Amino acid sequence: MITILAGTNRPHSRARRIANYYQTILADLGASSQILDLAELPENFTATALYHNVGNHPEFNNLATMLDAGEKLVIVVPEYNASFPGVLKAFIDGLTYPGGIQGKKAALVGLSSGGQGGLLAMAHLTDVLMYLGASVLPQRVRLPFINQDLNAEGGLNHDLSRKLLHEQAVALLAF
Repeated sequence: MITILAGTNRPHSRARRIANYYQTILADLGASSQILDLAELPENFTATALYHNVGNHPEFNNLATMLDAGEKLVIVVPEYNASFPGVLKAFIDGLTYPGGIQGKKAALVGLSSGGQGGLLAMAHLTDVLMYLGASVLPQRVRLPFINQDLNAEGGLNHDLSRKLLHEQAVALLAF
């Protein structure tokens, strides 16, 4: 099982739409997957599920259990202010330590409305994941100018974007 994590809590996010697209690629390759959408996090989770409350919040625990169920992980991470969303870091911080991400194999897909394609976000997130004991697939996919590439049907307009995601998914399955 592969968990595809939409790395923002923004409702109806582009990250979620890319996660849906990625799930179809995995299905075409015969791989089972699930989507963990951070938009499903409880609004008050930073006060009710972290620190002395770790393990005590049922809604947060359900998402953490979803993460645990996947042996591999795809994180679709938008770039927010030259890094990854704070809600993603808070979610990671709320996972049991050193478990949660330890030992997982992860692929990263970066999104941005500008030309960097989430490069800085993926670089920062790679450091966090490796610190926590995850192995990060070197083949990271950058999706720049996502507003122009992502269409209303949830597909991608650019052949190169589709090709890169497919190649990454194949590499993740072999990783």
